Amino acid sequence: MDTRRTTRALATEAVHAGRDDLAGLGLHAPPIDLSTTYPSYDSRAEAARIDAFATTGAEPEGPPVYGRLGNPTVARFETALARLEGTESAVAFASGMAALSAVLLVRGSMGLRHVVAVRPLYGCSDHLLTAGLLGSEVTWTDPAGVADALRPDTGLVLVETPANPTLAEIDLRAVAHACGSVPLLVDNTFATPVLQRPAEHGARLVLHSATKYLGGHGDVLAGVVACDEEFAGRLRQVRFATGGVLHPLAGYLLLRGLSTLPVRVRAASAGAAELVGRLAADPRVARVHYPSIGGAMVSFEVHGDPHEVIAGVRLVTPAVSLGSVDSLIQHPASISHRIVDADDRRDAGVSDRLLRLSVGLEDVEDLWADLDAALGERVGTPVPAEAPARG
Repeated sequence: MDTRRTTRALATEAVHAGRDDLAGLGLHAPPIDLSTTYPSYDSRAEAARIDAFATTGAEPEGPPVYGRLGNPTVARFETALARLEGTESAVAFASGMAALSAVLLVRGSMGLRHVVAVRPLYGCSDHLLTAGLLGSEVTWTDPAGVADALRPDTGLVLVETPANPTLAEIDLRAVAHACGSVPLLVDNTFATPVLQRPAEHGARLVLHSATKYLGGHGDVLAGVVACDEEFAGRLRQVRFATGGVLHPLAGYLLLRGLSTLPVRVRAASAGAAELVGRLAADPRVARVHYPSIGGAMVSFEVHGDPHEVIAGVRLVTPAVSLGSVDSLIQHPASISHRIVDADDRRDAGVSDRLLRLSVGLEDVEDLWADLDAALGERVGTPVPAEAPARG
């Protein structure tokens, strides 16, 4: 009798999910399938498989058909991410924004173009909704107002927690309850499944900019939605029609990135927690934001000029994006959230003095030495920063 566990820990799944068949294939590393098309000598059977995909969006059984319908390397990453998030399926796209766009197109195709959303969101997500570029209409509300904001044509409720860039947190179970039958989409990019799994709290859709922690090395652009198989089928149909496919090499890099995701997130989170304490005690810092679930993202507001801090770092890289093995810092009001109306930005807590720091895997003493120098001279009477804002 085989007594080995059938339910595996997240760290084990991160290493083995999407690779379970390799030993049987005589392989250790996952193969990369770069084919764009695949031979088939039975055109009648091929027609039947394409008809089946057009009906349900289910992945075709048997050999692949065409790169826009799916790719075996990308499918390995999708399988692994679904296992980590605890969902039936996952569908990968060329970017996080392509993934969000596909969700909006799926709901819009059903006549459900209204979206209820909670700020702050990633700046481009905010812009996509506000500008109505895909024909959607958005109602912005706070978490307590979600139920009252729903309409008969509401197709989606969208939240991000911890939020970009303030790291504000939302009670997902309460929001999911308020949604009723309307799907709740949670952007889980900052937390990753290492820190939270929104599907366990009632979310039907879990979005990642896989460019960030899932890839983890700043060398791949991708997005993914973890969801049930019914919704995944619709997403695959949109992906096929619009062409927002993920390149197989990116799928390979993402699968490789997942294997170290728990280790990277936990190590970077430990460094972030140490920096939070030092920033909160520093008189040059007005306020520190850090989520109760932890993580490697820190936001802080300075008394001085935030642009001088950006210009002053040498070890930390001043750049957009996050979740890499190296630390990155940026000024959201100038970069990631510049596209959001200034009043809306400030109402969401994105002040002009706010800086967002993605803590990497460097030694915390080296990171602090760099931040200390970039913050400038300590002048005047020390005034402790406000305690880190959590949740």
